[in-house]
Amino acid sequence: MTSPLNIASTYLRLKPDSSIEKLPFDDSFWPRLMRGELGDFHHEYLVTCYSYAADWPSWECHPHGDEIVLLVAGRARFVLETPDGNTKLELSQPGDYAFVPRNTWHTAKTDTPTTMLFITAGEGTLNRPA
Repeated sequence: MTSPLNIASTYLRLKPDSSIEKLPFDDSFWPRLMRGELGDFHHEYLVTCYSYAADWPSWECHPHGDEIVLLVAGRARFVLETPDGNTKLELSQPGDYAFVPRNTWHTAKTDTPTTMLFITAGEGTLNRPA
């Protein structure tokens, strides 16, 4: 019998030809991604899962596509920077999600162990300190 994959240890790359590439996750994943060693993600989405228990230390923005951030466990206040000011979304039930439009700066705040699933148009992602 084959063991199932787990999104915490194997991320996914959704390609434009509708194929999926498995990307094993380890401590070198994010530095390799930032150096372009995993590709440029042009017209592609990255599916990841991340757990944290404190406010994000940064804001991020995805200039080439929308993002979905789905609450798996815990709770978080998701903050979107809009032309009319910051919009706050309370994600409190598993399955709640935030839709982040292209070019929208966003961050998350929490004080409890939280796990979220991300479906991200990763090409050209920008970051700035919170």
